[in-house]
Amino acid sequence: MTDTAHPSVRQSAHPSVRPAPGERLSSLPVALAPAALMLLLGLWGIERGGTLWTDEAVTYDMARRSLPEIWRTLGTIDAVHGLYYLLMHAVFAVFEPGLVALRLPSVLAMCATAALVALIGRRLAGPRAGLLAGLLLPLLPVVQRYAQEGRSYALVCALVAWGTLLLLQRRWGAYAAVMLAACLMHEFAVLTLLAHGASLWRSPPRGWIAAALGTVAGLTPLALFSVTQSAQVDWIGSPGTPKIIAFVLTALLGCACARTPGGAAVRRIALPLLVLPAGLLMAVSFIHPLYVDRYVLPYVIGLALLLGAVLDRHWSPVLALASAAAALLSLLFFSPHLRTPESRKSDVRAVGEVLAESGRPGDGLLFIPFRRRVWTLVRPGETGHLTDLSMKSSPRASHTLYGTELSPERIRERMLAHDGRVVVVQDLVGQPLDAVAEEEIKREVLRGHFTLCEETAVNEARVGVYARNGDC
Repeated sequence: MTDTAHPSVRQSAHPSVRPAPGERLSSLPVALAPAALMLLLGLWGIERGGTLWTDEAVTYDMARRSLPEIWRTLGTIDAVHGLYYLLMHAVFAVFEPGLVALRLPSVLAMCATAALVALIGRRLAGPRAGLLAGLLLPLLPVVQRYAQEGRSYALVCALVAWGTLLLLQRRWGAYAAVMLAACLMHEFAVLTLLAHGASLWRSPPRGWIAAALGTVAGLTPLALFSVTQSAQVDWIGSPGTPKIIAFVLTALLGCACARTPGGAAVRRIALPLLVLPAGLLMAVSFIHPLYVDRYVLPYVIGLALLLGAVLDRHWSPVLALASAAAALLSLLFFSPHLRTPESRKSDVRAVGEVLAESGRPGDGLLFIPFRRRVWTLVRPGETGHLTDLSMKSSPRASHTLYGTELSPERIRERMLAHDGRVVVVQDLVGQPLDAVAEEEIKREVLRGHFTLCEETAVNEARVGVYARNGDC
């Protein structure tokens, strides 16, 4: 591999050479300042007004299950997140389950990512470039968003950043272990291996080839098994115009930075990380939709490195003031919204509260589609006074995320045998309808035998109260 390290640190590129004590010491403030900024921004409003969105509700539920329950559930669904659920189970075993415990691992992971980005930038383009890259990362709104979510994406970012640093250090054994951990945390992290390969394409070291092959071999059993659960991503649609525009603009910004003298110092590493994983996943998604921006979140590492190097190259008092003003404006205009309930698609606690207010003891309950039962996982007691008319077995009892449903015929029988009101939780009007027999029979019986009495929209849900024969 061509040595892309900055002259001041190039001597430490080979693992057998140890940095001088002074050099090692100088890397400490470069790493600590970005980590401290990320910690401050990550802890700011971490509870988001007590709200919890759908995927976080799944994490919360899974982490509170026993290890045998988690293992059996992974055999039916969500095996791709198994390692993360096990980690969160351990966290909840130590700390009281709650919003802070749920999100703190993500905050700390992004702190590590910011520190590692600073060290990578320092190695490639010098201390100031590294410091600027590390400080820029926490200021990106997308980073602040996923630093405060109880999902695996921030941890994948930290592992990919660590793997990238180990790549530069040519520590192939550690590199393989870290990248395998990233891929087991989320399978699409394997795309960053392709980005690293593109950085080394002229003369890939044998050590990297062996490490990459070992990572792929270690991931293969999980990947093959997760194919059997591919139906869980059927909700993903082909990339729409907004997603395409966002990717193109980000890629163009990265390419523009890479063409400047400052960006040239980091482009061999940073540009592939920024463009390749997202670009490949988006291209595949026009054939088989899989693209979701958070699945390729490590692109922010490449973006921060390029921006930091360009700022370093053109640094001046005027640019310093302009950068500080831009950072302040970003914090004032974007960051507060990210800490509000409205910043996420759905708030399961709000749905649960509306359900509790709408339903009376003895009322029936229906979820259309049944996977919306996830909106009641956090506080199941809120619907304990309602009778779920279509559920055959609860999520825990069936070792699933959403429970299992009765047959269409049995659902019809139970709905028609219920003389009282039925509280129905549905998606908003205009959302695609599941073309499966169980969901179709629910909609058919509601249309033919029930009258909508009242309905409340909350986030992405509609909670309606239906009664037989118009007897509201």
